[in-house]
Amino acid sequence: MSGELEEIKRRRLEQMQQQQAGTQHQAAQQQAQQQQVNEAKQTILRQILTPDARERLTSLKLARPQLAEQVEMQLISLAQSGRLQTMIDDAKLKVLLQQIQPKKREMKIKHI
Repeated sequence: MSGELEEIKRRRLEQMQQQQAGTQHQAAQQQAQQQQVNEAKQTILRQILTPDARERLTSLKLARPQLAEQVEMQLISLAQSGRLQTMIDDAKLKVLLQQIQPKKREMKIKHI
């Protein structure tokens, strides 16, 4: 009886270890795939952005990651569709950012 119990425990432990190894393998594959996507994005961005524009985008990524991601995807989409005729410099990137960002409401306080 005790031998059967030990055998069941050993099999269950093996199953759990195999499941964990499979999960770790899947996570490693996903991470590698994400790394490839990021590298491809960076390659495209290096081709279409001037160094100043890339620096601004990097700063934006630190402050507002979601907005930076949105801008990156829009720039890559424009580049892949062939709608970019020249490299995007800092000034063009500023204009693009102003168009994408929601308009801020100005509040005026009137003292009576």
